[in-house]
Parts: sequence; structure tokens; C-alpha cells
Amino acid sequence: MRNIFKLLFLLFAFQAFGQYEHKDNNVADQRPDRVAFINAHIVVSPGKSIEKGMMLVEKGRIVAVSSSIAIPKGYTVVDLNGYYLYPSFIELNSNYGLPEVKDNRPPSNTPQYQNERSGPYAWNEALKSDYQAHLEFGYDAKLSGEMRGNGFGLALTHRKDGVARGTGALVSLGNGAHRDLVLLPDAGAFFSFNKGTSRQSYPNSLMGSVALLRQAWYDSQWYTDGGKELGYNATLEALSKQQSLPYFFDSGHKLRSLLADQIGDEFGKQVIIFGSGDEYQRALELKATGATLVLPLNFPDAYEVEDPFAALDVSLSQMKHWELAPSNAQILYQNAVPFALTTNGLDAKKFWEKLRKAIERGLPASEALAALTTIPAKSIGMQDKIGGLESGKMAYFLIASGDLFEGEGSILENWTPTDRIIVKKWTNDPWNGDYDLKLDGKIWKMTVKGYPEKASVKVLDGDSTLKSSFSIDGKNITLSFQPQNGGEYRLSGWLDEAGITGNAQHSAGATHKWSAEKTNFKEEPKAPRKEEKQEELGPIIYPFLAHGWTEKPLAENIVIRNATVWTLEGEGKMEQADVWIRDGKIAGVGKGLAAAGATEIDGTGMHISPGIIDEHSHIALLSVNEGSMNSSAEVRMYDAVNSEDINIYRQLAGGVTAAQLLHGSANPIGGQSALIKLRWGSAPMEMRIENADGFIKFALGENVKQSNWGSSSTIRFPQTRMGVEQVYVNSFTRAREYDAMLKNANTGKKKKGVATVPVRRDLELEALAEILNDERFISCHSYVQSEINMLMKVAEDFDFRINTFTHILEGYKVADKMAAHGVGASTFSDWWAYKYEVKEAIPYNAALMTMAGVTTAINSDDPEMGRRLNQEAAKGITYGGMDEIEALKMVTLNPAILLHLDDRMGSIKVGKDADLVLWTDHPLSIYARVQCTWVDGIRYYDLERDRQMQQWIQAERQRLINKMRKVKAEGGDTQPPSPEDEHHWHCDDLTDF
Repeated sequence: MRNIFKLLFLLFAFQAFGQYEHKDNNVADQRPDRVAFINAHIVVSPGKSIEKGMMLVEKGRIVAVSSSIAIPKGYTVVDLNGYYLYPSFIELNSNYGLPEVKDNRPPSNTPQYQNERSGPYAWNEALKSDYQAHLEFGYDAKLSGEMRGNGFGLALTHRKDGVARGTGALVSLGNGAHRDLVLLPDAGAFFSFNKGTSRQSYPNSLMGSVALLRQAWYDSQWYTDGGKELGYNATLEALSKQQSLPYFFDSGHKLRSLLADQIGDEFGKQVIIFGSGDEYQRALELKATGATLVLPLNFPDAYEVEDPFAALDVSLSQMKHWELAPSNAQILYQNAVPFALTTNGLDAKKFWEKLRKAIERGLPASEALAALTTIPAKSIGMQDKIGGLESGKMAYFLIASGDLFEGEGSILENWTPTDRIIVKKWTNDPWNGDYDLKLDGKIWKMTVKGYPEKASVKVLDGDSTLKSSFSIDGKNITLSFQPQNGGEYRLSGWLDEAGITGNAQHSAGATHKWSAEKTNFKEEPKAPRKEEKQEELGPIIYPFLAHGWTEKPLAENIVIRNATVWTLEGEGKMEQADVWIRDGKIAGVGKGLAAAGATEIDGTGMHISPGIIDEHSHIALLSVNEGSMNSSAEVRMYDAVNSEDINIYRQLAGGVTAAQLLHGSANPIGGQSALIKLRWGSAPMEMRIENADGFIKFALGENVKQSNWGSSSTIRFPQTRMGVEQVYVNSFTRAREYDAMLKNANTGKKKKGVATVPVRRDLELEALAEILNDERFISCHSYVQSEINMLMKVAEDFDFRINTFTHILEGYKVADKMAAHGVGASTFSDWWAYKYEVKEAIPYNAALMTMAGVTTAINSDDPEMGRRLNQEAAKGITYGGMDEIEALKMVTLNPAILLHLDDRMGSIKVGKDADLVLWTDHPLSIYARVQCTWVDGIRYYDLERDRQMQQWIQAERQRLINKMRKVKAEGGDTQPPSPEDEHHWHCDDLTDF
């Protein structure tokens, strides 16, 4: 018999579990706090269950779990025959019990550069590492109820504010005093790319957030190694103490998850990453990180696409993500990526719906349980205390009516070491049913219904209902009824292991024993589950947008025959020649090549050129300017590479194979460049040009002195062109001193009697010192001759040279001085008059600089122009009468020279990278189209494949539109179309990331 009623009195006993000694003004509760749960289906841990198991719980701890246990005296026995016991779930991404994050300061019309917080803290308010969640934690009855109703018993709570967010606390979701609910005060350190409520100007970009965090982590190491001797800093003190804790990183995007792991690797930390639900799109790369992910279940709703015009506002990537997001966990499981699950961002009422959807998509139930129990416990080093029902662990467990993960049961109760919460009233708890009532040698039929709210009892003699009255109080019943032969029986009884037993008295005076045994105790056999038809799903594409690959292409062994080959080497070009591509390299150039095993392509009437190299581009970036400070040399554009930019594909279609991704021109000293190849479908790290020299963006002119920022309230230095020069002089003076300090430290030189304090690593000065040491090279945004001369003189004063002046529309005025300095130029073909400082630009600029001996390139600085750089180069012939070989070099070999890559690319020569373009016509003709583009011998663009892909895109869109229309027709949740912003970055773009 199910003695569930016996749980009721235990509520008060359980409230004493796990509490500290403290003064209490109440009478002490001396009742026993030991419970034996028997006959339950016990899910001990993922993949390990016990049928008809027993679990002993004493003072909030599990003392034994087995199929057979001798129950010691003093235990209250709870029969859970037919019911399930599960370990409670653990939420890793929560702000449970913490105050809402607010910034109550009045707004300011001027930029804030310094930390306005009182106290010995770091210079930047986005570094809040001294915050400790457990000091502000408070019990939240409403949120606790929601979370426990879904099966959660514990939460890792932290404040979601800042780049460095401080520590989070592992807390119980039980009732009780705040002091009794904090299990682990500093359970982890938390970080993000979002500066939160900080009003400081810095950082205002993704790159800036990365640089701020890296500098803070280096500073904390320096502080620990001796920097503390120079003064106390609460921010660095906290960061130093956190180095032994798990690091949790809120990434917000699949590519930023990869970035978070790279930062962690730099400091020897394996970060745990809060994901965003799109991780399946980069599963292999995430597997390689070794990181544990925390995956949300807030899958997007279908879009309302009944109106065909509205459907145009929904991109293919949005449609495919709607379809594939529920498969996120299953795909990561298939790829052996460890993960936990979180309710963060999810309506609590939809938790089980979304979880079961993930299971329907193929996530094994045992893995879903692990993602809610054992993996979260292990992530915070608490696997020996929580996350399972093994002996010795804390008593966080659920009672369920059936298998939760198969959708056959629901949570009835949620127990913590401090209390028991009834989540759902039990419809059969414990009286309802039909009985055989045995009394005075006769059997009557008895039925109890509606317990507990509307309980009714009926006693039958054959088909006749006897007059009766009753009351049920907890585990006790009193009952009277009048048999057909006259008189009246008065009964009192109670539930025990055999059913109901008790004493009865007849109105005539005789006393009897009576009992009642349920006749409908056996559960109905479960009907076999219907085999559900497997849902049709589209493929994952790389990158996850239109024209992505279903399978990444591989390097080819091919030979292109009988084409006009623009080698740009000594012979310039060759007619009716062959080019052999093998193992990603150019294996042969000439006529009648013997290309063993190569597939032949007939290039008759076509032209082959080196891949176009864009020396100045802002495509494939998540952010472009960290313009908050006059120097941001510490930021790296590699940290903002966006491999999901459709402009990569568009520029491959224009023959571009490589590019320098530059910081913008919002400040005199910008950020470090990213040199990439356009490897369409690859992850950001895979797009890097291996072993390339380091470059950095500088800028001159209107942008950096903020004359065109549209606000008179800015106070950032500099405000004039003279001030720009002083920024450089000051910065390089500091960098020279810093470099000298490092070299002295490395040689062991130190002042006598001075305490040894390690040199603090300064990422900004480190990058500038690399320039002084010819380890990093400047590409400078420039326009007017006076500033061009100024920067060359500054460089010469500090004994280095400028590598490239970009834009340089007045370069023709100082071309002789540039040639003498040894600086190259990367310019526009015919841009002029778009702002005041370009009023003297001329379309002969590129030709004149070339004539003066300046290595000159044509760049795009614009995603649209980047698709037709071959035509921009041709303008050198139109305006300046350039030779066609020299004109084509301006977008191939010359930018390779400027980027120090001419030994690997920029011309067609045996041994160089197979970065090639097959044109349908003369490559400088407006009629030429790209037939194929190879990068490293891989065909990333093919005109015929493009035509086929466009047809596939239309068919895939229509399939998904039909599927979403069906969801709406069946009453499913939908959302209105939300067009994606395709942002085209430019030099002066101040848009935040």
C-alpha cells in the first residue's frame, strides 16, 4: 500500500536539516528526521537506475541507496511503489536571489574616461571582479517556486554586469534563512564581452572588451608576483584570488565562444562557456576547445511568413536556425562536446516542452539528465556532494509520477535538505480507490473519491448504496454506515502497510476488528508508444548563411590549360599557357605541362591571374573602431573576425583571395590588423594567414580630431592636427621607456637598494614597442601632405619607418619624399570631394606615385568596391596611362609586397600559394567575370556552382516557409519577421558591436 500520507508530517522535520547552530526563540523540534523511501524507481545518476529501490535519508544526507536495505529503527517508511526518484537539477546560469542590476547615476553629456567609483579599484568600471554574489543573496519565493516546479534544487547565481563580473554563489532553492541557503560562496568567477552598466567610454568594441580583460588578467598575475608592493588594488586582489576558481564566460554567440576559449587558453584556463543556442553551427571547432558549454533551451518560434513580401524579411539563416535550434544539444552530443543545460532566457512554463523537444530530436534522456545534474556539479567541483542520489550526497531529489524525460510523468515533489515542496497535488494520494471492506465476517464494497479537496465515501451492499457518513484527517478515517439488516457500524481506522485497519462497534454493542484492501491498486499497462515519423531537417551549412557549404571543399589537383596566364613575374603574362595546382601550391607554370594525376580544365579564351589582395578592408568583422581613447594599440582585429559575413563570398566572386582587416580611423593609434585569406566556410582562426607579420592601423586627419563626429561635447584628446602629432610623440616616448625597462629586467639590471618588482606587462606599450623594434608595421589612414610629412618625421625621429600610407589622396604631392622614406601607398583610384580634406585629390594619384618609385596598391575600404577591384585597378590605365601589367599589380603583387607576403602570394610562380582567379575575359575588363577562385588550391567560388546554389537556396527557403506556415495553421507559436541588419563597416564607423 502506498503510504504517501506519511510524508506530510515530515515537512517540519526536514526544515531542520543542514542548518547551522544559532539562537532560536521557538521550542526545539525533537521529532525524528530519518526517512526510508522504498519500492521506488530510483534514477541514481544518468544511466544508472534501480527498480524497486530503497533510499535512506538522514539529516539532509543520503546514507544508503540500494535494491535491498535493512531499514534501521527510527526511520519513517515511505512507499513509492510505481513512482520515480530523480536527483534535483542544477542551474548554472542564473541571477536568482540577487538585486536587479541598475545604474542610478544621472546621465552625462560628456565622455567618462576614469572610474568614478570610490575606493581602491581598477581604472575601469567594467572590471567588477571584487563583487561577491553571496553577500547580496536573498531568498526569492516566487522565482524559487518556478524553478523548483521544473525540477531545480540548486542554482549558481551571479550578477550579470561587466566584463569581469566577480564571483557567483551556489545556493539552495529551498526555503529557509539566507545564511542556510548558500552552499558555496565563491563557486566560480564570471566574465563577458559586455561592459554592462559602466559608463566609461572604454571599451566600446568587442576588441576593446577583449583587450581590457586580457590586460586585467595580466595585471592580476603581476599583482600576485609582487606588484602588490606598490599599493593595494581591490580589483586585482579579487582577480588574483579567483585564479583557482572555475571561469564562466558569457559569450553570446558561437564565434565569441571560440574567442572566449582562446582567451582562456592564453592564461591556462579552461573556461566554461554560456552559449547562445547556435553552437551546432560550429560543433567541430567547439569540440576542439575542450570547453564545457552551458546551452539554452529558448529555441526561436516560427516566423509569420504567410505574406510572401514579409517572408523576404526573413533570411535563410534565420529560417534554418528556427528549424535546427532544437537539435543543438543532440548535435553537440554526437560530436562529444560536453554541455549542461540552462533555463536562462526561457519562459519557465516552457522548460519541459523545450527539453522534450530536444529529446525528440535525438538527445538521449540520460544525456539530458546529465546536462542537468552531473555535468553542472562537476563544473563547479561539487560532484561528490550534489548531482546524484549516491550515498553521502546531499538530499536534493525529486519525486515524479513517471519517467520525466519520456513525457510519461510529472514532478510531484521537490525535496532539499531544508524542506519539501509539493509541486503537484497527488490525485491518488493516498485514499482514492475501490476497496473490499471486511467486517464481522462479511465483505462490503467501499469507494473513496476526490481526496483531498472533495473527498466522498460510498459503501455498497451488492448494488445498494448504504447510508453513511465519514471524515478523513491525514492518515485517519472515521466512518459509519447502516447495513441492510439494520443497526449501524461505527468505524475508526488508519492506513498501514496492509491497507486500512482499525476498530468497529455495532450499535447493538458488539466490537470488531475491520480492514479494507484496495481492489484497483494495479496500474493499467502502458500502451505502446506510437512510432513517430522522423522530422525532415535541412543540412547544416558552413558558414550558416546563404551560399554556405554542406561539405567543406578540399584542395584539388588540377591543371588549367591553354589560358592567358598573368604571372606578373619577369615575363609578365604568357599566352596559351598552363597552370598546375597541387597540394595547395602552384606546382607548374608553362606550356604543355605534364601534370601527373591532375584533372584538366580547358582555359581556352580565358585568363588566369593571381588572387586579388585587398590591402585595406573592413569586411568580415564584428566591430571596427575602439575610438574611445586616442591610443588603442592593445586591441586586435583578429578578436573581431566574423567568418559569417556574406561579403567574403561576394568578394571571392570578384576574385579577392586575401585581405588586411583594419581597425577604423576614429583615433590616432588604432588596433592591430588581421590578415586573412577568404577561406569561405572556415572558422575565424582558420582564416588567419599563418606566420604573417604584425600590422597596426594609425590615422591622421579629420576623423581622429573628431571634427566630423557631429557632437561639440566630446572632450577626448586630440582636437587638432597638432595634437595628433603629440599623441604619437608621447606614445612612442612611453613605448621606448617601456621597452628599455623590459630589456633591463631581462638582463638582470636593477637599481641598487630598490625592491624587485616585476615589470608590469602593458599590452598597449608592448604593441608600440614592437613598432620600434621592426616587429610590427604601420598602415596609416592619411589624406593631406602636411600630416604625411609629419608622421614620416616622427618615425625617423624614433628610428623606424612607416610601412604604408593608405587613402593618401595627396600622395602625388610628396611621392619623392615617400620613396626616400621607403613607405608604400594604398589608395583609391578616383575618390575625391567626399569631404573637405580630399578636395585636392586627383585620379592620377596612383600613376604618379608609381612613377616616383612608390610601391602602390589600390584598396577598397568598402565591401561593394571590394567586389570590383580589378576594375578599380584598370582606372590606372584610363587616367594615368599605366602599363596593364603594372595596373594589375596594384591589386595583386603590390599589396602582397606591402603586407610582406610577396614570397607567398601576389604572382603566379612555382611554389607560391595557389591563390588564383580564372576570368572569362581580360581581368581588367568591365566585361570579365570570375569563373573560379582558388585559395590555397581550394575552389571557394565557382560560377556554375553559384547558379546551382541559387536554385537550392530558393527551394530550401520555400521548404522552410511551408513548414512554418504549417506550424501556424496548427496553432503553434510564431513571431513576426525581424530583418537581420547587414552592417557594412567603414573607417569612421562608431557603431558598437
